[in-house]
Amino acid sequence: MLSLQNCTLDCLLIFANRCLIKDFEKRPSVTHLLDHPFIKGAHGKALFLQKQLAKVLQDQKHLNLVVKTRHERMHTRRPYHVEDAEKYCLEDDLVNLEVLDEDTIIHQLQKRYVDLLIYTYVGDILIALNPFQNLSIYSPQFSRLYHGVKRASNPPHIFASADAAYQCMVTFSKDQCIVISGESGSGKTESAHLIVQHLTFLGKANNQTLREKILQVNSLVEAFGNACTAINDNSSRFGKYLEMMFTPTGAVMGARISEYLLEKSRVIKQAVGEKNFHIFYYIYAGLYHQKKLSEFRLPEEKPPRYIADETGRVIHDITSKESYRRQFEAIQHCFRIIGFTDKEVHSVYRILAGILNIGSIEFAAISSQHQTDKSEVPNAEALESAASVLCISPEELQEALISHCVVTRGETIVRANTVDRAVDVRDAMSKALYGRLFSWIVNRINTLLQPDGNICSADDGMNVGILDIFGFENFRRNSFEQLCINIANEQIQYYFNQHVFALEQVEYQSEGIDATPVAYEDNRPLLDMFLQKPLGLLALLDEESRFPQATDQTLVDKFEDNLRNKYFWRPKGVELCFGILHYAGKVLYDASGVLEKNRDTLPADVVVVLRTSENKLLQQLFSIPLTKTGNLAQTRTRITAASRSLPPHFSAGRTKVDTLEVIRHPEETTNMKRQTMASYFRYSLMDLLSKMVVGQPHFVRCIKPNDDREALKFSRESVLAQLRSTGILETVSIRRQGYSHRILFEEFVKRYYYLAFKAHETPLASKESCVAILEKSRLDHWVLGKTKVFLKYYHVEQLNLLLQEVIGRVVVLQAYAKGWLGARRYQRIREKREEAAIAIQSAWRGYDAWKKFKKISNRSESAVPIQAGHPLDQSSDLQPTVTRDSKGSAQDQDCSKPGDHTGPLIDHKSSPQTEFNSGHAETSSNSSAVTEKNRHPQAQCSPKGCDVSTGHSHKHSVSGTDLLSSQTCHAALGRPGPSPSRGAPAKSVSENGLIQKQRTPRRRCQQPKMLSSPEDTMYYNQLNGTLEYQGSKRKPRKLGQIKVLDGEDEYYKSLSPVDSIPEEDNPSCPFFSSSSSKGASFAQY
Repeated sequence: MLSLQNCTLDCLLIFANRCLIKDFEKRPSVTHLLDHPFIKGAHGKALFLQKQLAKVLQDQKHLNLVVKTRHERMHTRRPYHVEDAEKYCLEDDLVNLEVLDEDTIIHQLQKRYVDLLIYTYVGDILIALNPFQNLSIYSPQFSRLYHGVKRASNPPHIFASADAAYQCMVTFSKDQCIVISGESGSGKTESAHLIVQHLTFLGKANNQTLREKILQVNSLVEAFGNACTAINDNSSRFGKYLEMMFTPTGAVMGARISEYLLEKSRVIKQAVGEKNFHIFYYIYAGLYHQKKLSEFRLPEEKPPRYIADETGRVIHDITSKESYRRQFEAIQHCFRIIGFTDKEVHSVYRILAGILNIGSIEFAAISSQHQTDKSEVPNAEALESAASVLCISPEELQEALISHCVVTRGETIVRANTVDRAVDVRDAMSKALYGRLFSWIVNRINTLLQPDGNICSADDGMNVGILDIFGFENFRRNSFEQLCINIANEQIQYYFNQHVFALEQVEYQSEGIDATPVAYEDNRPLLDMFLQKPLGLLALLDEESRFPQATDQTLVDKFEDNLRNKYFWRPKGVELCFGILHYAGKVLYDASGVLEKNRDTLPADVVVVLRTSENKLLQQLFSIPLTKTGNLAQTRTRITAASRSLPPHFSAGRTKVDTLEVIRHPEETTNMKRQTMASYFRYSLMDLLSKMVVGQPHFVRCIKPNDDREALKFSRESVLAQLRSTGILETVSIRRQGYSHRILFEEFVKRYYYLAFKAHETPLASKESCVAILEKSRLDHWVLGKTKVFLKYYHVEQLNLLLQEVIGRVVVLQAYAKGWLGARRYQRIREKREEAAIAIQSAWRGYDAWKKFKKISNRSESAVPIQAGHPLDQSSDLQPTVTRDSKGSAQDQDCSKPGDHTGPLIDHKSSPQTEFNSGHAETSSNSSAVTEKNRHPQAQCSPKGCDVSTGHSHKHSVSGTDLLSSQTCHAALGRPGPSPSRGAPAKSVSENGLIQKQRTPRRRCQQPKMLSSPEDTMYYNQLNGTLEYQGSKRKPRKLGQIKVLDGEDEYYKSLSPVDSIPEEDNPSCPFFSSSSSKGASFAQY
């Protein structure tokens, strides 16, 4: 029991120490921790472990009493002893190993793989081991982690290689190329996906839709170009070179795909244990669940011949597996996101269904009196189904399959096909349909993802190319397809050797650098054996294919006679086989059917029939000529926004196309005398290399850890064989000893002179300038040649980081300067705007005042005629008398008494008329009151009731109803003085009133203003008080007294909205308001 407790305690301590590792690069992953023996053995022992852990903590507290000061580091236990540390310290870069041999490298790779560290550096080259499981190290958080940082700051990662290519592109304004190579099943396709994902993250464009399209491209193309093989469930059966296009500032603006060497023979036949292309199973499952199999003439029980296998469970797997249906929905989503129209997608489905129906057509031999090798179609159901789906005539399709036309001396002869010949024509038709459809999809994607000319021209941008090509293959039976695939991998290996070994060592000699040469396996002689003319393997194959009587046996004999070197041999006892010693090992090829596959003949009769289809897409597939690489040429017609895929002669809406009209490219499409599969392959390699050599290469070497596709299983023999074949061991040596970056003096000074010179200086492109920059950067182990600077693989990264730091400081200074200039510019603009606003406001206020004045003037002019024509105004004017009692208070006299009035009496019958006049008094600007010209003004009561109005737009009145009910008139008090005589004649008063009414109204601001508000009274009380204080004889005015202002009064001028105008000689009567004897009521305006 004690030993068990000690064992558990030691396991706990080891587990705790591993959890507390702070170094991110050495910290174990969560998956690895969950597989730790302590976690596995902790189930059901929680209480026991808690007690044991508490006891350990208590013991440690008593034994290790460490007083930790403020500046002292925390005392932590290391997981292992120092002497064992190097055993568990896993190097990220194999170049840093002290001992370079196969065992050390294999040991390091295996240890890292067990800890799920699948990426390892060899200098600037990345080694990626396929984990055969999903890892959580590709999230957006990791993308942000590998963005413009030093490579040594984070563990090795596929994102780091993508970031290195992106930073080189932006820094040096040069195209980049990422080459992903390895055996089939080593994870090349998934690595390409991750690189595209990270490049899309780094080159974030404003167009979110474009980023989504680029991410969907790989999924769509792989559904049509990938298939399940014996060693890989998602094997690429074509070569793909994806170019991501960026603006000069680094924003992604488009993409372009180049496809090479599609394995079209897989459409008609698959090896045992392999399957057809993924899309056939996806579309079958999708149409089945959508209940549309009958629409596309596909059977629900018996599978078509092209997808049937030896188990007979294809239909059951298609209809029962949920993965196929989900993949079909994903493909539909890809079509929609990228921009395919529904009509185009429907046409694609019809062509795929037509291919499956064509494969079900069978032939039988018939004998006649004159000919015994004739063929026919015994069951017309499959023929009619295929013709219906492809929208062509079944009679014409049958005629094209069972016969062919031969033109001899201007005469057309129709010859019947044998059964074997009819089968070959059927299969050639299926392969041509699928191959051209795949090329059209790629061209359509390129059209939809092409850069927008308004953003940046394609010539001004930069590219990052990603090569994802089929890996090296060695099956039990290898045919013509494996031969082409392995030749392509030989070419990629040669490209790697040239950049890593050959070019570097050649420059050592030309520049006079003393460096130890590194021996490597050069495969140039093997490539010459394949590609040279006229005695290369492909040239001999084309030559033999032109002879009608040639057979596979004569082909192998020709190979043996002409290929006499160590790379070719012919096994004894096997007739139709030959062997090739590739860089990855020996491979034995079966020559059966190689000649027929190389010819890939498609009769012109089939092309003519397919061009007459009512399906617009199918018409186009066989109307566009093929390029030298065997792909459809880009459409030369102008592309419209609605459908950028149809040539003009098919857009006229015709349902049937004339046979004579569409036969325009028969030689370009069907003449196999000059275009064979071998010639297509040779031109494809040339085109691929022409794209790759433009950019600066970055290599990713994918390794398959085991052949069983099991997670965490590491086969030392298999990995060692791949390392030997790919030259990884030699690569480690040359990266340690050599100089992978070789830069001309002129380019080096131009790129890095900021590090040692001032910005305004222009240093010479000399050795001295380069030395100054290198010494200022504090680099070591660099060498100067005659014209170039030789740097280690890590030097360029260090220089770029220093350059980014300097440029960052410059950018900060520029930002502050631009901010200050912008603030000053903004202040000036703001001041101008304020001045402009003031001018606009002044103009508007003047305009608004003018409008109000115009409105008041119109009212004044209309009030004068009304007042002048009133009979009561002309006949009677009231003049109330004002008396004072002994206290000096004003008393109103009742005018209704006969003996108490001096003027005419007001009859009660005239009250309605008085009310009428009272209503008009509010709109009038002139009062009927009369003032005397002497200093003792006398208040008189107007016939309109004592209403008071001012010369302003605001009008205030005292109700006249109360005045009429009391039949009294109130007069305002003037200055103390004698009152007018009671016996004054009434005629003079009447005439004076008439004269007043005939006066012309004054213009605005010429009328005196009467003030009666408390504020005005207080103002003049203050003014009078000040004058009295200064010795003035004027006395303060009492509350309630009325001040009549003339036009010269300063306060009046300050209240006037416009400048005052001098008064005329005859001033109008002042406006006044009445007040009671107690002064409690004031008229307000």
